[in-house]
Amino acid sequence: MQLNLLEKTELRIYGLDLHEVNLTTVAAKAAKVLQLPAEQVLVVDVRDDHICLDILAKTVDMRQLIGKQGSLLDELRGIEGLKVRDDAYVDSAGIMGLISCEPLQSGEIVARTAAMSDEIERTVLRRARVYATGFEVKQGMIEDTNSPYLLALLESQGYKAEFGGILEDDVHAIAHALRDAAERGFGLVITTGGVGAEDKDFSVEAVTRVDPEAATPWIVKFQAGTGRHLKEGVRIGVGQYGLTTYVSLPGPHDEVEASAVALRRFCTAGRVDKHALANAVVEILREKLRAKQAHWHAHHH
Repeated sequence: MQLNLLEKTELRIYGLDLHEVNLTTVAAKAAKVLQLPAEQVLVVDVRDDHICLDILAKTVDMRQLIGKQGSLLDELRGIEGLKVRDDAYVDSAGIMGLISCEPLQSGEIVARTAAMSDEIERTVLRRARVYATGFEVKQGMIEDTNSPYLLALLESQGYKAEFGGILEDDVHAIAHALRDAAERGFGLVITTGGVGAEDKDFSVEAVTRVDPEAATPWIVKFQAGTGRHLKEGVRIGVGQYGLTTYVSLPGPHDEVEASAVALRRFCTAGRVDKHALANAVVEILREKLRAKQAHWHAHHH
């Protein structure tokens, strides 16, 4: 089970006597015990009463840490010039403190923490936030019909959903809102608007900033630079960051309603396959576009 270290990454080892000790060897031995690449463990400080290690990994599996104090001290005893006294111990804050657990407690703690983690994951995956985008919405020029519709849809599917507000047409602002929603424990985040080909459309670009491997299939492509089109087409974005799935939908309300078929299908079983969801939404929107084009041709010929 992966645990986020939350910036608490230091291990302080007390009760050591050092004489011309190779600190690289100390770091390597610690990395071996913690099952981390050698380059992710550094000795960052040496004092009279302790040495300090820094773990560069942002997340670790609980089993890499819990109850490893004895193994770490035993491994250090084999280093030339390093004496591990009988009163030696390892001290750390946050998640890293699991290293000092007694071996007999380890199984109980792992089981209890795993249960808590599962419950947290289930809670996060059932929380949703909806954002509108666009100056025309923000300035009250047009009514935001999408957000109330999506909130009602999500609540009918068992989500605890809330409105996140109206975002500026700015890639940095949108990306910041997406990251903030993930950090606040929302498992599904939907934006509407800003997926077009104009210079004010940044929703998909914001998703790819948070998830560079986001699924961003095209609804329609055309020649960039023609008319108002600065991009080569219109696309949607579905990305993921941790437990959070991001979905960037178009602004027209009829297209949001059409996309609801795919949202109902994919956003009910917890974790979402971003590529499958993106492809399902974009196929619906392509078919809708083809129907509009056929209707236009039928009435002009």
